[in-house]
Amino acid sequence: MHVIETYFECGGFDHRFLQGGISVYLWNLSTSLAEAGHRVSVVTPAHGRLAELRASYDLETLDHEDTYELPLVLDPDIWGERFPAEVVIPLTTTAHRLRLDGVDLYFLSNELLDALPDRFYPPYDSKGHDLVFFKSLAYQVDTIRFVRARFGDEKALVHAHEPYYHYLMPAAFRADPSKLVVGTVQSNMPITKKVYRPEVERLLEFLDAPVALPAERPSPVSVRSAYQQRTHLHYEYGPGHIGVYDLVADHADLVDFLSPGHLEFYTDFAGTPFEEPFRELPGYETVRRNAHKSFVGGCAIGARWTAPERPAVDRAAVLGALGLDPALPTFFHNARYAVNHKGQLELFRAVDRVLTEGLAANFVLRCLSDDGIGDPYIREVVERHKDRIHLECERVTEERIMAYAASSDFCLFPSKFEMDTFLIAQGEAMAVGAVPIATAQLGMAHFGHVADPLGTPGATGFAVNRSFAEDDSLLADALARRIQEAAALLRERPGEYARLRANSMANARQFTWANTARQHLDAFTPLWEGKRPTREVRLLLKHGWFDLLPEEAYGAQADAIAEAAVRFGDADAYARCRPLDAEARRALFDAAWARADFAR
Repeated sequence: MHVIETYFECGGFDHRFLQGGISVYLWNLSTSLAEAGHRVSVVTPAHGRLAELRASYDLETLDHEDTYELPLVLDPDIWGERFPAEVVIPLTTTAHRLRLDGVDLYFLSNELLDALPDRFYPPYDSKGHDLVFFKSLAYQVDTIRFVRARFGDEKALVHAHEPYYHYLMPAAFRADPSKLVVGTVQSNMPITKKVYRPEVERLLEFLDAPVALPAERPSPVSVRSAYQQRTHLHYEYGPGHIGVYDLVADHADLVDFLSPGHLEFYTDFAGTPFEEPFRELPGYETVRRNAHKSFVGGCAIGARWTAPERPAVDRAAVLGALGLDPALPTFFHNARYAVNHKGQLELFRAVDRVLTEGLAANFVLRCLSDDGIGDPYIREVVERHKDRIHLECERVTEERIMAYAASSDFCLFPSKFEMDTFLIAQGEAMAVGAVPIATAQLGMAHFGHVADPLGTPGATGFAVNRSFAEDDSLLADALARRIQEAAALLRERPGEYARLRANSMANARQFTWANTARQHLDAFTPLWEGKRPTREVRLLLKHGWFDLLPEEAYGAQADAIAEAAVRFGDADAYARCRPLDAEARRALFDAAWARADFAR
């Protein structure tokens, strides 16, 4: 099988050439697929770093020179003051190949792709002001043109990552019988994220992709819909826009997710403020008509973290060097500095509270930020408890992070808004023995932390409530309670702590790149062999989509439908299978009440 991996960056083979976690994911998956015996190509921008790549690696310049004019139709509400309705950017793209660890990396270079060599990604404030904002769009167009030119009619599976960075690709390759396309949802960007529709139409025309986009359906305007912006689950767009997830799901052959909870969350948003409003939006129908394409390819933790044997860590030396007391319970947090996404405001409120109340414990808190942390409250908390808190913002070696995690008893991951889809950092800390205290997000559920860890045999650690609010006092309260409980457990019930620690390590170490490659191949192989996924009754019942059931299912699978109808409190579906007597009505009402499903 020839797999063509593509994303906006792929520098995971060398820390100098990466910005985000997807880059590491992409490189690890690519090498694992190659180790499994498949041909793997990676297509990615050079980001103006060709000279550095050439100085360190055997980089080959290919006989590829693609000169064209990139047409951009601009949204007048955003770009109208400074730019005309349509602009063209003349580009000449060259390609450069690096063969490394069984993978062919193709770096594409032109004036736009080489912009921003230090940060790669255009700053958001360039929108409406600087055409460099369209760098990622140029990457999509260049990738499509390069794949067509380089690989022609050769059969290949194009595996693209993150809808915002590949929404043109499934439609562009749809008419090509030699190319299969799998789109991976890497993050929980709002499923309703949109781009300017005329821009998409013009580019698909330019790419000779004869795809008819669905008619625009205005979103219902309601108080509930407006409130969603505070939850970071949904944002409103004006007319003339189209969803990036819709473009991927409708035209890709398969859609890949990073964890079972990630897929579950992105399917119906159950238990969130967005669950009911989502059913009124066009994206809901997109999910329903394409749900049979979805699969969990998974994600993994690096081999150095999951290795059965690792170098010993001197806890006393590691914590002592930070000015902390190694005899005290130690809590570890490792994430980029993102106060809303990572729940860091609530984290510092909880840490401040427990230390002020007299808890003797250490907190090693890594909040990665190239600009440091200027929040006066956070600085005040650290200063107030400087003998108990080590705050670190800078980039450090993986060895140092591993030493921090291995020297800690617990790890803290109070992520919010269901923005995490796997959370490698939590798995890393668990793999070296840190017991988790983490939110009960679906995208983190695979790590096994639960509400009652002492009463659950396979539990790995402590769950705190999901959160969809900024500066959430309930989450801060829950974190403070769990920190106190964890410290008491370590002190008073070391045997129970040891059980959680062993479970934690075993859980995290199952997430290897070899397993992730195997899960992807389990989905890729049938597709490669011409077997397309089909809509199954089991999937429809799982989500309560009774209106999509074929008529014959009500006879052939009446028991399963009745059981699902009770679970969802759907009286109409139940009545088509069983008598709707008083007992059934009570069960249906109780189920709907428990789910706060007042429509049923």
